Amino acid sequence: MFEIAVQRYKTVIRSTSTPGELLLALYGGLFRFLRGARHCFEAGQKLKGRELVSKAHAIVAELDAALDHEVAPELCRNLEAVYGFCSDRLGTAARNASVKDLDEVMRVLTPLHEAWQVAVPAAVREQGQADAPRARAR
Repeated sequence: MFEIAVQRYKTVIRSTSTPGELLLALYGGLFRFLRGARHCFEAGQKLKGRELVSKAHAIVAELDAALDHEVAPELCRNLEAVYGFCSDRLGTAARNASVKDLDEVMRVLTPLHEAWQVAVPAAVREQGQADAPRARAR
């Protein structure tokens, strides 16, 4: 019963969230899994840590797959390289229960996460301002 409720919740979130909100949610989940895996590896809980690394890896793969090279080819090439690097490090982290590799992924992705946390709300505000004159003209 609980799993059905979770699936319904996820479906509603996907269908009602903007792409920017989904991006921020993915990054939020990614960092939550990375911190959790780090904690597990430090505590000697390798199996649980590897499970969390696997979830983080799935998010990185999703971020990479969502890149639209037609809209911003140079940005996408750069992000693709970053995501590839992180994917490699996550594989190493899972194999070796390596906190060092997790830290490297967090170090590389933190500036991107912080940038998206600023850019997404700014884009929403900008879109809202662009829509406002049209709404008044009606």
